[in-house]
Amino acid sequence: LIGVGGLARDVGYPMGAGVLSTILIWAAPGQMVMFGAIAAGAALPAVAIAVSLSSIRFLPMCVALLPMLRRPGTPTWLLLLIAHYVAITAWVHSMRVLPDMPIEARIPYFLGFANTVLIAATLATGAGYYLIGQLPTAFAAGLLLTSPLFFLVNMVASARQTIDWLALGLGFGLAPFAIAVVPAGLDLLVEGLVGGTLAYLVHRILRARREARR
Repeated sequence: LIGVGGLARDVGYPMGAGVLSTILIWAAPGQMVMFGAIAAGAALPAVAIAVSLSSIRFLPMCVALLPMLRRPGTPTWLLLLIAHYVAITAWVHSMRVLPDMPIEARIPYFLGFANTVLIAATLATGAGYYLIGQLPTAFAAGLLLTSPLFFLVNMVASARQTIDWLALGLGFGLAPFAIAVVPAGLDLLVEGLVGGTLAYLVHRILRARREARR
């Protein structure tokens, strides 16, 4: 998010706009799409659509995470609030630790962890607005890679079933084709849908074969 703060400054937006984008969008790729589209002179409705498409990857994350947090009597407004905090860092960490927690402790833990991450990211955005110009270009660009690298390392650490490894392997294999063929902004979504579906189908076939041998 330090890099996002610098990007907000580069396109001529005030520091407050960069910080507010972190709080409201809470997704570095979506923020980069927004500031990049604004800098290119795109109409605001087009910018909103582009940001929404870049963030649609959070939908399956919410579908996977919310059932682990919901319990009888959980109000809808609370689930909607929790959905806003679903991002790469909070999602990967929560999927790993929440199953071992009592259900009544999961929502307080998730909100505490997610708010801590959000506050740190918001401060980093503000700091990046002033610091990014003082950093070497290569280092500043590398800061944007810390989030996907964290996501990758945690996904590998939490992979326990065959389908997890299949999804990771297919994701790596399909990445060059998705980047080359799919329009920018949709490559991650298409790759996830295709790779995840293939991983699921292969997993079902392998499980059916194992059951047939019993």
